[in-house]
Amino acid sequence: MPTLLLVRHGRSTANSSGVLAGWSPGVDLDQEGREQAAALAARLAAVPLARVVCSPLDRCRQTVQPLLATRPELGPADLDERIGECRYGDWTGRPLSELAKEPLWRTVQDHPSAAVFPGPEGESVAEMSHRAVEAVREWDTRVAEEHGPDAVWLACAHGDIIKAVVADALGLHLDLFQRISAEPASVTAIRYTPLRPFLLRLGDTGDLSSLAPPPAPPGDGARQQSDAVVGGSTGA
Repeated sequence: MPTLLLVRHGRSTANSSGVLAGWSPGVDLDQEGREQAAALAARLAAVPLARVVCSPLDRCRQTVQPLLATRPELGPADLDERIGECRYGDWTGRPLSELAKEPLWRTVQDHPSAAVFPGPEGESVAEMSHRAVEAVREWDTRVAEEHGPDAVWLACAHGDIIKAVVADALGLHLDLFQRISAEPASVTAIRYTPLRPFLLRLGDTGDLSSLAPPPAPPGDGARQQSDAVVGGSTGA
């Protein structure tokens, strides 16, 4: 099955100012974020990509722009609101230091599956998780159908979106997703197989060349793709 590279957007102006951006307009990458986006294209130079899917928010689109500029064959990114940022409702645009004093903060930290963000535009963490997982699994199936089981594709999204997708891949309850970290411009790699997902990288900010597809294994390829290596991966 294909390999999904989940990229968190580079550092944004909201990240550097300590504000919860959510779906606020006009949130761009800061200088460090732009440098991270340029470096991402170089880090992925050895990895063939079949498709790029992106949150419609500017900070994600700006993150994949240098990559797409070096891969004209990919065309524009496919935008999918389902991997857009959590809709934080009335929390949107407020300083994190201020939000940490709200009673809901403890629910978000300790029992996120019960957290519902306030206001008419707010959604629950559970709703966010459901839409994100549904999106990446649908896209993964589509990539497999169009490009084959060894394809690699990329989705650029947001920290909480990535954490939710990783929790699902690991079979973790959503209440444990705060144990997962996704730094700006980091790459998390997941391979969905007929029996189980494999988490190949988590929050990687270094070399990614080993994520290029390996030669096809002999024998029952579908079964071998779903089997874990007893004793641990050989690194081949």
